[in-house]
Amino acid sequence: MPTLPGEIWMGSNDPGSEKVELRVGGMDCAGCARHVQEAIEAVPGVAVVEILFSAQKVIVSLDPTKAGRAEIRRAVQAAGYSIIEPENGAAAQTTFGGKFTRQILTLFGIVFGVVLFAAVVGEWLGLFEVATRRVPWPVWLVVVLVGGWPVFGNVFRATAKGRITSHTLMTIGMLAALAVGEWAAAVLVVFFMRVGDYVETFTAERARRALKDLTALTPQTARVERGGAETVVPAADVLVGETVIVRPGDGEVVAGQATVDQATITGESMPVEAGPGAMVFAATIARLGSLRVRARKVGADTTFGKVIQLVEQAEANRGEVQRFADRFSGYYLPVVMTVALLTYLFSRNPLATAAVLVVVCSCSFALATPLAMIASIGAGARRGLLIKGGKYLEALHRADVLLLDKTGTLTLGRPQVTDIFAFGSLGEQEVLILAASAERYSEHPLAEAVRSKAREQNLSLHEPEQFESIPGLGVRAMVDGCLISVGNRRIVSDAGSVPLSDELEAQGKTLLYVVRNGEAVGVLAASDTLRPEVPAALAELRSLGVRTIELLTGDNHQVAEPIGKSLGITSRANLLPEDKIAIVKAYQEQGHIVVMVGDGVNDAPALAQADVGVAMGAVGSDIAIEAAHIALMREDWMLVPELFRIARRTMGVVRLNLFFTALYNIAGMSFAALGLLPLTLAAALQSLPDLGILVNSSRLLRRKK
Repeated sequence: MPTLPGEIWMGSNDPGSEKVELRVGGMDCAGCARHVQEAIEAVPGVAVVEILFSAQKVIVSLDPTKAGRAEIRRAVQAAGYSIIEPENGAAAQTTFGGKFTRQILTLFGIVFGVVLFAAVVGEWLGLFEVATRRVPWPVWLVVVLVGGWPVFGNVFRATAKGRITSHTLMTIGMLAALAVGEWAAAVLVVFFMRVGDYVETFTAERARRALKDLTALTPQTARVERGGAETVVPAADVLVGETVIVRPGDGEVVAGQATVDQATITGESMPVEAGPGAMVFAATIARLGSLRVRARKVGADTTFGKVIQLVEQAEANRGEVQRFADRFSGYYLPVVMTVALLTYLFSRNPLATAAVLVVVCSCSFALATPLAMIASIGAGARRGLLIKGGKYLEALHRADVLLLDKTGTLTLGRPQVTDIFAFGSLGEQEVLILAASAERYSEHPLAEAVRSKAREQNLSLHEPEQFESIPGLGVRAMVDGCLISVGNRRIVSDAGSVPLSDELEAQGKTLLYVVRNGEAVGVLAASDTLRPEVPAALAELRSLGVRTIELLTGDNHQVAEPIGKSLGITSRANLLPEDKIAIVKAYQEQGHIVVMVGDGVNDAPALAQADVGVAMGAVGSDIAIEAAHIALMREDWMLVPELFRIARRTMGVVRLNLFFTALYNIAGMSFAALGLLPLTLAAALQSLPDLGILVNSSRLLRRKK
């Protein structure tokens, strides 16, 4: 399917529709994004429009028999926004570094301060009145038209579509100044309108910095083996199954040895060693050595591709605070117009009325929440914290119940088989062969422990047939003509009569019963190790206000209780997945905000039911990344309290942004309505809230230890 420049055809599950992705320039606040959405929705044949403000993207589902992609492009451009062409993509991904950004902010602050000081002095000394009298009005008119034409064009287009923007109000204020002959004031209004545009654009770009820096790490080319020779090709042209020299794509190492820096995925600064059989990930860097990798996944299907995609789409999951701010900004402009009208009716002062219209900063309300959320989500992704939306940060800020899985979450998830017991005519090796064969395709950590034990003993396994995973119980498969079941106590009806089971469970070991054709033929005992950082992490969580922490596990009480006691938390054992969901729901019905931490595989239903589901060590796991609301890309329990701290910092920044914006606008309108704020100063102060939001939200981009 051919596409126009700047577009990506994405396909669709509906054979009668298409999905088109476009990069749109000029969306610098939630109001701008809403205007773009409304413009595209007005095109006949458009079904769904999804706006990704932080990624500057629009995803449109359309009926190709009723709507064309060219019409969508024209609708975007008619609304006053631009399409970013592919050739500009590389430049668009380049962002200012932290030091350079601070230099720009400092320089801009100095220039803004000088201009503001000049405006104050000029107003106080009456210089603007002198300039108005001495400079001919045609000169002022040319300056106003040339300087303000880009803004006026957008205002005219918005007015033609029945929309009111903050620039509409400022344009009315400027016209009011012109009507009473205040030409110098009108010029200053135009100047600060352009300054305000720059500040809003720079503020939005600063918030997008973390996401763009992340995207810029995507490999652009790859060296692949084709026809017996090495060939450099675009990254998008790498095929699944091809052998790649180092990158891109998630793949399996087939040759070579290297030290790999995985910080882009896990946020962990320490590199790992990779050799034949190891899995490596796109956008990681081989610091020492070289590798030949068989690509398992490419492009958007890689772990790194999924991270970028989910971070870009995170803003779709908005919290209550953000939705309130968006709704309020929609009603704010009519309120301002009403205040301006009342000002004129009571004071008959056109300059005071114009000052009311000019001083307001409606975009700051729309920017206050998303900029902070985008900054936190993007910065979190660089640390190995994949947060899928602002509403989960908002929920984490209020969370008071923490529910924990055991295997792979509290424990290392790498249990080892310590004991093997056989009953009847079978020997220990035969029991192990049956169990390992049945568990051959299971993803559970205990299954890997069984397979590892079989490998240690160099045992040959059978190919299982009719394999079935039974959540909360175990697995079942046909092995060598026999129905073999491997799982916990509930997998067998006569488990209570299995010798040694009570004694082994009393030692805190997890038991796997092996059943052949309905008869228990053996039992395997495995033990796991508690993650060393868990006690300190739980202590931090308690200090952060989490009142209830509880362990939920499918293991028996003898295994769960010692772990719970050692951590000072209560435990519930012998739970099926539906039992965990019921516990989550029970807490929610009592008004609690529930966070569930699991491994993202067996706990997927409970993770989805919780207010915030956190998957531990989700790197490379599609199930974990998809199931959880937040995925921790490395197995480090200290990331959990860090998540809570990030949520608190983010909500603190959001509230300060909203408070500062509300205080500024109330004070500005009040002084303007009373005639205490000259029009020139009103224009100069209009962009102040955007600067405040930028400085305040930028704190979230810095890693706070």
